[in-house]
Amino acid sequence: MLTIELMAWAYARAEASRIRFAVFVDEQGVPAELEVDEHDAGSLHALAIEDGEAVGTARLLRDGHIGRMAVLKARRGRGVGSRLLQALVQAARMRGDERVMLSAQVHALPFYRAHGFREEGSVYQEAGIPHQAMARPL
Repeated sequence: MLTIELMAWAYARAEASRIRFAVFVDEQGVPAELEVDEHDAGSLHALAIEDGEAVGTARLLRDGHIGRMAVLKARRGRGVGSRLLQALVQAARMRGDERVMLSAQVHALPFYRAHGFREEGSVYQEAGIPHQAMARPL
């Protein structure tokens, strides 16, 4: 069974960092020093827990940005990312945000479009990976 738990960085740090480093640093070659930043401490973090193991993570910044969406490779394609995204969109709505934004890797645009996000502006490079700004009204 898959559950999504929302928590502060102090509680999410160990598992969220493990997942983010596996996906972004090890798989995608993002420099390790870029992975943890000053936004983690003030963000709401989501952990996807399946069979007692954290298999995905994402965060919601105070300004409505969703980011650091990562699902372990062996667990992709099973709806984990959708559940993480839905949980953070709902959390943003509950706290009164009017919209949510994110920086999507270009290969993931169809996933975010399916969740109501639309492109804004042009494609740009972040950590050597093509990204697209996207937003969704709440």
